Amino acid sequence: MLVTLFVPCFIDQLYPRTAFNVLKLLKRAGVQAAYNPEQTCCGQLAYNSGYWAQTRDLAIKFMRDFAGDSLIVSPSASCTGFVKNYYSTLFPAGTPEAVQCASLSERMFELTDFFVNHLKITDFQACFPHKVCYHDACSALREYGIRNEPRTLLANVNGLELIEMDETATCCGFGGTFAAKFHDISTAMTEQKVEYALKTGAEYIVSTESSCLMNIEGFIHRNKLPIKTIHIADILASGWPDEHS
Repeated sequence: MLVTLFVPCFIDQLYPRTAFNVLKLLKRAGVQAAYNPEQTCCGQLAYNSGYWAQTRDLAIKFMRDFAGDSLIVSPSASCTGFVKNYYSTLFPAGTPEAVQCASLSERMFELTDFFVNHLKITDFQACFPHKVCYHDACSALREYGIRNEPRTLLANVNGLELIEMDETATCCGFGGTFAAKFHDISTAMTEQKVEYALKTGAEYIVSTESSCLMNIEGFIHRNKLPIKTIHIADILASGWPDEHS
């Protein structure tokens, strides 16, 4: 099977190791991944800020960059959910662009959804001997609709102990431009999220969303707290028996 990899801005610019781990996971799953280096932002930030004309330009470029009929896999439910659910609002019904949006929506998958529901793979023989708690990102849970998929994959990681924190589905305070426009409210929400995580005794907060993890990580570092953040792809690609062979 051949798929095309879509790497969102946050991962491309701040967490490139996660992108390489996604490639490792796809290869281990027997999937050949193509990567178009011309790909750029999907336009979610511009859309959420009210710049719809600019978002249309980015959407047209995105559809050109991901033309064809191959499945598109991404380690972000936020960006994937945006493309699937909102590109169609940018173009009048019946236009060529609207038709392309419908095709694109059917071909796009968030990583854990792709593994669990499409490939029926739930165990990568990973080893990560740590206590972790899972953060349900707003976009992943409410917009894309995944909850059990990440937990199913984590449950099959050797040595990993998953401890559910209180109010796991409550926003971490990021919300894209929300964190910049309403800094004090955002910080209070992040503080509450981290406090719930610390209460579990977990060593790591794990999520499907690098943007959420970046926000949480910033608060942790500023306050020198004894917990870390990690993307689920980085856990699933850890400690393979044949990793160094």
